[in-house]
Amino acid sequence: MTRRAVITGIGVVAPGGNGRDAYWDLLSAGRTATRAISLFDATAFRSRVAAECDFDPVAAGLTPREVRRMDRAAQFAVVAAREAVAESGVDLGSYDPGRIGVSVGSAVGCTMGLEEEYTVLSDGGRNWLVDHTYGVPHLYGYMVPSTLAVEVARESGAEGPVALVSTGCTSGLDAIGHGVQLIEEGSADVVVAGATDAPLSPITSACFDAIKATTPNTSDPEHASRPFDGRRDGFVLGEGSAVLVIEEATAARRRGASVYAEILGFASRSNAHHMTGLKPDGREMAEAIRVAMDRARLGPDGVDYINAHGSGTKQNDRHETAAFKRSLGQRAYDVPVSSIKSMIGHSLGAIGSLEIAACALALRHQVVPPTANLTVPDPECDLDYVPRTAREHPMERVLSVGSGFGGFQSAMVLGRPRSARETV
Repeated sequence: MTRRAVITGIGVVAPGGNGRDAYWDLLSAGRTATRAISLFDATAFRSRVAAECDFDPVAAGLTPREVRRMDRAAQFAVVAAREAVAESGVDLGSYDPGRIGVSVGSAVGCTMGLEEEYTVLSDGGRNWLVDHTYGVPHLYGYMVPSTLAVEVARESGAEGPVALVSTGCTSGLDAIGHGVQLIEEGSADVVVAGATDAPLSPITSACFDAIKATTPNTSDPEHASRPFDGRRDGFVLGEGSAVLVIEEATAARRRGASVYAEILGFASRSNAHHMTGLKPDGREMAEAIRVAMDRARLGPDGVDYINAHGSGTKQNDRHETAAFKRSLGQRAYDVPVSSIKSMIGHSLGAIGSLEIAACALALRHQVVPPTANLTVPDPECDLDYVPRTAREHPMERVLSVGSGFGGFQSAMVLGRPRSARETV
């Protein structure tokens, strides 16, 4: 029997609103959550805007010990995982722990914890030789990115396959793809999968400033993220987490679960070309799309909406537009495309999971979230990018794509639940 993977729970920590419902309200209203950076003094940086989460760990249910132990990225992931599991209605205690898996993606791990501790240990960078005795007891955990997956596994009681996936900005998509594979191959019956990143720190800002990838538009933070717009000048950093509960479809149906979507196909490719550069023809992304659609048994006419990577850099947006045309042909001009990074920024490894959560919610509500701030079309980006306002649109299958430093290109196809018993 073919095992199918379905999404039964969604948990979110995001800029502009924590929790699944607040997240969808923001996206469907087309509101932006980008603003001047407040988490640190950014006056010395070229780019001084970000999409920050208004996150109080204690109010979110974490204990003082958990707050002390966990980096901000881990806190996001655990809170999102709790919401996803509770919302799915799955009783993880009734499962063999060895049949519960965890797959968490992150591009930069515990960046904030590491930078804060380095600042203390080095006395603000003045000492080359640091005194380790000033470090917190959990400093080693900050250095090991797999700590993020371990915290989610601990929260979920998972003793099956547990992994940390770090493939740059496609980490969220790839982590969910890995979770789907665990279900399909029979290695797990339920997987808590998603991604988290909290990269808003001086070191991250300095790195992106150096390559001029982030926007210098500090005078109008609300409109600084402008994917596909002719005036775009770089992406806006963000942070956050989305975690999904993924189950084997038959078991989910048997327990009466409400299913958001079935994950129909996933593929990833690399361009083996350049750490940050993209070829203008979009060939590698197009190939990932083609393989994901083949696995979903879809032709170009089977895609009803594309959730774009849409970072807001000229290089990416043109590369991606070319990939859609290359993979879908003439159909690319008829399919609505949008980028939610226009509203919540680019949270690096976490964004792929946030985008899959958005796709699942779009399928449930039959609404395409907009590309906010798109007012001046770029002639080289000539598809239907759903500017500024959400759109009611019938959807059976949606495509989400990601592109990351290192040449990573990933694509995933989601479909509406097959059975009437799997719908709301």
